[in-house]
Amino acid sequence: MMNLEPSAERQTLTFLQRRFQQAGIVPRTDLGQNFMIDMNLQRVLLDTAQIGRDDVVLEVGTGTGGLTMQMAPLAAAVISVEVDRDLHQLAGEELFHFSNVTLLHTDILQTKSRLEPSVLEAVERQLKAVPGRRFKLVANLPYNVATPLISNLLDLERPPFTMTITVQKEVADRMVAQPGGKEYGALAIWIQSQCRAEIVRLLSPSVFWPRPKVSSAFVQITLDETLRQRIPDRAFFHDFVRSMFCHRRKVLRGELLSAQKQFNKAQVDELLAGLGLEPTLRAERLDRDEMLRLCEAVRTLECGN
Repeated sequence: MMNLEPSAERQTLTFLQRRFQQAGIVPRTDLGQNFMIDMNLQRVLLDTAQIGRDDVVLEVGTGTGGLTMQMAPLAAAVISVEVDRDLHQLAGEELFHFSNVTLLHTDILQTKSRLEPSVLEAVERQLKAVPGRRFKLVANLPYNVATPLISNLLDLERPPFTMTITVQKEVADRMVAQPGGKEYGALAIWIQSQCRAEIVRLLSPSVFWPRPKVSSAFVQITLDETLRQRIPDRAFFHDFVRSMFCHRRKVLRGELLSAQKQFNKAQVDELLAGLGLEPTLRAERLDRDEMLRLCEAVRTLECGN
């Protein structure tokens, strides 16, 4: 177990309330600002992340810098992103003496489907600084960025080797969901087609300040290059999977005709028959391998038209 005692006080309820009062600010619920105040759970997150001296860590949601401060002595470099100006300033006051920490005041998302380039450039600079460095995401994520952030990171040519994150429990359930369940959808397929994902620990609202209205979870996502290499065109696959869940109650035949308007009914029926898929199945019944085969059949047919 790593020794985190010197900085533990910096994320307690008493410390946070005093620090916010001194700065004359309050947590912003519109930005998903809920701060973990249970230091034992913070240790679980860090132990799961297994940060080493060759790791370049991206943190999204610096907050007051409590987690950043604990990661900095362990990592080669930490790039921490905070969209709130007041918190960015507070964190800077706490972290100024760490030479391997880069604090960025920006939104991690340039758009819903595109990450902020300056963040990626900062990560890339650190990865290239020394051969053999690995990219990791370790963060108590603001709830409103979790899904687009993870989705966009997996779109990168060089995504994080691991992502150790705190997310809303509902999002965690969607990440690890299996075919047939109500949580299963495009997010589960996109993640599980490239990674191994597991829920490490469930978290009650009481371990955060202010208390959110929902439960949370630690999730560990580990890149699997063998899985990832099976996808010939990740951008096409990503778009295809999302299109197949636009109308969850539609059957495969109807969803394909709706999403792939260049195909006629006869082509779709022939394609499904060739894959041994019943046209009355719904997308939520297909596992990641079946969805990938369906995607490749559509892509091949599209290229041949």
